Amino acid sequence: MQAPAPIQDRIAALSPKLQELLAGLNQVLLGQEELTRQLVVGILAGGHILLEGLPGLGKTELVKGLARLCRIAGSRVQFTPDLLPSDITGSFLLQQTDDGRQFVFQQGPIFTNILLADEINRASPKTQSALLEGMAERSVTVMGETHRLPHPFFVVATQNPIELEGTYPLPEAQVDRFLFKIGIGRPGERVLAEIVRNRVTGAPPELAPVLEASELCETIALAREIHVSEPVAAYIARLVEASHPDSPTAPEKVRRYVRYGCSPRAAIALGAAARARALLSGQSQAGFDGVAALVHPVMNHRIILDYTARIDGVSVEAVLSELVSSVDQYGKPLPAGVKS
Repeated sequence: MQAPAPIQDRIAALSPKLQELLAGLNQVLLGQEELTRQLVVGILAGGHILLEGLPGLGKTELVKGLARLCRIAGSRVQFTPDLLPSDITGSFLLQQTDDGRQFVFQQGPIFTNILLADEINRASPKTQSALLEGMAERSVTVMGETHRLPHPFFVVATQNPIELEGTYPLPEAQVDRFLFKIGIGRPGERVLAEIVRNRVTGAPPELAPVLEASELCETIALAREIHVSEPVAAYIARLVEASHPDSPTAPEKVRRYVRYGCSPRAAIALGAAARARALLSGQSQAGFDGVAALVHPVMNHRIILDYTARIDGVSVEAVLSELVSSVDQYGKPLPAGVKS
């Protein structure tokens, strides 16, 4: 059996296609380069992604563009208050078969490679929870019968800000299943002018695929081979530990405003995302800077603030910024007021 090529050679061979993927997504959603980079990192890490923003910012087109560029099957579910769990998972229907009338399982839209859960927080909590097993186990159980989902499988959900009418906040158990929560801001004047000039109907250009589904699976597997050194792993552990208000290493804002810190799943997510980010950058080893850059999208939906944070106008982003600046990458706590 031929030995696999060195990891650096495999990374170098994939890098041009990954850069093409990024360039394609940047054509779909103009002026959001950091967002598209985080989306690709999340997919390479094998995680699910929650996109939050006002309607009309291009979230749906971004996900559809990702499916086209990677030549993977995609389906979309528009979440509404009357949506039922069986509308997502599928159900058994009585049909005439060669053996007579039998209940036959009809697959729902979750049986795809990338599921766009559009406006997920407009559906009831019961329907939202229909995604939990699929997100965690990559399988669906209906009437005691378990069905495996295709590989790869991702959920990319869009969410309206919870202040809007007709929304149901996602339960913590489901929010924690998402690798990233990414906010989408509105485009600037220059980007708006370009959209008006070049996109008469608002639709992005049709793009040719740059990856096959098999290549995407190979890339996801390669991301898991990226090395995380002991010092980097220890840095991740310190960040998660310092997110708890009762930790001796917690910074002031965490002690004052955080009710619950991050679970071990956050540490796993940070490690996976740091590996994927290193691969996208053409590196064979995850670094401290990569971890620090991923703290916000990985942890902003896993920290639960106390009510005093709302009273004092303190956001979770402010808490995480202080967390990153107060935890030293090399293991020594920084003096008060000193940033890394």
